Amino acid sequence: MIKPAVAAAAARLAATSDTPRLDAELLMAHALGTSREALLLGRHDGDEVPARFDALVERRLTHEPIAYIVGHKAFWTFELDVSPAVLIPRPDSETLIEAAIDHFGARAPARILDLGTGSGALLLAALTHWTQATGLGVDISAAAIEVARGNADRLGLAARADFALLGWETGANGGFDLILCNPPYIESGADLPPDVARHEPASALFAGDDGLDDYRMIAPVLAPQLAPGGVACIEIGATQAAAVSALFADQGLLTQVRRDLAGRDRCLIVSRVT
Repeated sequence: MIKPAVAAAAARLAATSDTPRLDAELLMAHALGTSREALLLGRHDGDEVPARFDALVERRLTHEPIAYIVGHKAFWTFELDVSPAVLIPRPDSETLIEAAIDHFGARAPARILDLGTGSGALLLAALTHWTQATGLGVDISAAAIEVARGNADRLGLAARADFALLGWETGANGGFDLILCNPPYIESGADLPPDVARHEPASALFAGDDGLDDYRMIAPVLAPQLAPGGVACIEIGATQAAAVSALFADQGLLTQVRRDLAGRDRCLIVSRVT
């Protein structure tokens, strides 16, 4: 039966996960083709345990992230499809959207750029908030672009979201009112949880010995892509504010730090000197 199977799976996952019961519930809901909420309400208590449930638990026991196993992850106000081709969106990254909303206030950006779009999370969140805006998401991974484009289609945003296989420099001089970016910023050789180290794409995580290599590439090409009065919201590691701010200051740009809900430095707000 469902409840005993979930309890048994949670017990097996206790050595692998910090949230074994939640993981077991999400995997059972996925196996049943239902929601966790429906599971918790007891709507499937009398159902047979799906044959594939044990295989899903075995995958989680290898530290494969739940998001990759079930194929989706909540972000902002929607669910995003994800695959091992893209970094799993995290609540910390919503700090960039909140910073942009606060910056524009009653105004709205007309054109948005998402550098290193991955799943499309940041661009699609922005387009959901500013319903008249259009945007471009770029990534060097064709597989990531495919995931992002699929998310835009599923969320009904394909008409306002373009995607392109490009790096940090798009060649669109002065074209964007808002630039969003969550680049790789982890030091090579950093000790990461096995869920991350074994399964998430290294190209989206690591940025050289000090974690700053991608910021060094972004800083010189950022200003030309900003429209007059535009702003960039860039994710940083919790200890990187001073070092990354200095890189942008060397390019004549102003910076301001915004913290996430845990009180950690998370977003660098970058603008031209007016």
